[in-house]
Amino acid sequence: MAHLLVIESWVGSMSRLLPRAIGEGGHRFTFLTRDLHHYLRAAPGDTAHPLLAAANVLTADTNDPAVLLPYVERLHGVLGFDGVVSSCDYYLPTVALVAERLGLPGPSAAAVEAACRKDLTRERLAAAGVPGPWYALCRDRVEAVAAAASAGYPLVVKPVDLCAGMLVRKVADEAELLAAYRELDEFPANARGQRREPVVLLEELLAGPEVSVETVSRGGRTEVVGVTSKSIGGAPAFIETGHQFPAPLDPGDAAAAVSTAVAALAALGLDQVVAHTEVKLTPRGPRVVEVNPRPAGNRITELVRRVSGIDLAAAAVDVALGREPDLTVRPTGVASAAVTFLLPERDGLLTAVDGADQVSRDPAVVELTLADPGRQVRRAVSNNEYLGHLMTTDTDGPGALDTAERLLARLTPCYTEEAARV
Repeated sequence: MAHLLVIESWVGSMSRLLPRAIGEGGHRFTFLTRDLHHYLRAAPGDTAHPLLAAANVLTADTNDPAVLLPYVERLHGVLGFDGVVSSCDYYLPTVALVAERLGLPGPSAAAVEAACRKDLTRERLAAAGVPGPWYALCRDRVEAVAAAASAGYPLVVKPVDLCAGMLVRKVADEAELLAAYRELDEFPANARGQRREPVVLLEELLAGPEVSVETVSRGGRTEVVGVTSKSIGGAPAFIETGHQFPAPLDPGDAAAAVSTAVAALAALGLDQVVAHTEVKLTPRGPRVVEVNPRPAGNRITELVRRVSGIDLAAAAVDVALGREPDLTVRPTGVASAAVTFLLPERDGLLTAVDGADQVSRDPAVVELTLADPGRQVRRAVSNNEYLGHLMTTDTDGPGALDTAERLLARLTPCYTEEAARV
């Protein structure tokens, strides 16, 4: 039995998948957080809280490496850790630093930092010749206005150190660019209290379908698990509205996406890591959108498991322990799996989601999770505002996403008239 140190987590699905994978692997974990109430406020109502599976729950300032590193070193001397992980993007660089400090398996801290900072990713990939969009790194509005005027609109405004699509916007002119900057000014720190870098990326608006490449890298070798298709909506924001695994791609497009993703991982120096690399298949060829040095979120890991039998959460645990992950494809009877997300299209107080009972009885549905009535919501501007998700499978071919989208269209969020005017 191995002992893992888990530093912070998301509150969503990965908060359950990672503890489950640790337990099913026969291991135990200690959970370390700076704010335990962050997790207790979002306690799931339908299952036991995932933190109940922890051997220890401890608090420390996970936002300050100068404080955290000596603390975990002392903990290691008492508890003895065999690996360190997190399911929260904002703490992946911290996890890599801890692994290096304790001499545990893990990717290079510098490589993880470069992957998590979108400006560093762009610089490293460009230097290595890995194709990406045109970009400009802007330290303030003056530089951004000048760069945009030179490049021409439309463009994408992207903070360099946020995730879930937060504050990523398409801008069509200078007025929209400055409005995007005002939004950023109102968000000086991320959801975990970490100060944001003030620099902003301006990027070319890429055309074409988007996919993600799911990989596991260990010992200098990267194994591709598969390619996932991605549906994007919510303009001018970029919100993930659905995914399907495997992506229904022409073999040539799939190969191009895979080779580009693998080249991006090599350019960043990422090894000992499960990764989720997003690629746009443009008319000029594949372009890297971003590289995430962790398993895919938004239920993609579950899509992969249902189709291939490969558990990427378990693979992340194995890699963190320096072990060879089991990436054997097994027959599951599922040809494709898809997930779609229900988005609030306005502000209001949710009173019901009509159609849920009928949709839940469809034999293609394997998961249906919806927000409870009484929740105050706002129109979706990132991947953080979902009202729920619907997952379907197809045993015969690549039809899972079509089915999921058809069924999602039968779900209608209802709001009170009073709350709609909030």
